[in-house]
Amino acid sequence: MLQKIKTALKREWTEFSILLRSIPAMVVSLFVVSVISMNLLANKTLLQLDWIALDGGILISWLSFMCMDVITKHFGPKASNSITILAVLINLLTCIIFFVASIIPSNVGEYLAFDGIFGGTWFILLGSTVAFVASGIINNTLNWAIGSCFKKNPDGKVAYVVRVYVSTFIGQFLDNLIFSVIVFVIFAPIFWNGFCWTILQCTTCALTGAVVELLLEVVFSPIGYRITKRWQKENVGKEYLEFIKKEN
Repeated sequence: MLQKIKTALKREWTEFSILLRSIPAMVVSLFVVSVISMNLLANKTLLQLDWIALDGGILISWLSFMCMDVITKHFGPKASNSITILAVLINLLTCIIFFVASIIPSNVGEYLAFDGIFGGTWFILLGSTVAFVASGIINNTLNWAIGSCFKKNPDGKVAYVVRVYVSTFIGQFLDNLIFSVIVFVIFAPIFWNGFCWTILQCTTCALTGAVVELLLEVVFSPIGYRITKRWQKENVGKEYLEFIKKEN
């Protein structure tokens, strides 16, 4: 049994290593940067009404989902899930470094604003991490499942648009909903002097936020489509795709 576990872990590590060599570095870099940026931009609320709340993270969340969609389309959902976990782990490491920097005293000047932004709040980080991982896995799986339904022209523009729009809307909705429930329903009443949202408010804001994020995806999705077509034409990731085919 132990030998089987070691063999399986070794295989997974080999597969992941090949994947990192296969995905163009620019896409992985943009994905990781977008995840870190979302965490920072979420500290600023751009709009807050009774039926909608938007934070600065919305300005770059489309990039995260576009990267996941592109990776899923070309390499499959498992590959996209692996890169999602990698981005989350790098984000957590970055947050730890930011937190350490925020608590180190300085005799040069006052850094309350810096410490407030980069120090972060642990339950907001928890909520955003859980929400992003869950919504990312759902987005990638749903994207792949919808794409597999297009038998005649799976690589066509219509297939790409349908799989991207549907998966992004559902993924973004769940991301917003899970985050708001964890932060504003579970932890905010305890740590923010009773301030809280109702489940209805969380659902409404998650829905309206997902609509806004879907509109951004509509604007930028042609970029993702052109990337997938170029990857297919240039046979990008041949080593990984052949490895997966051989193992399966």
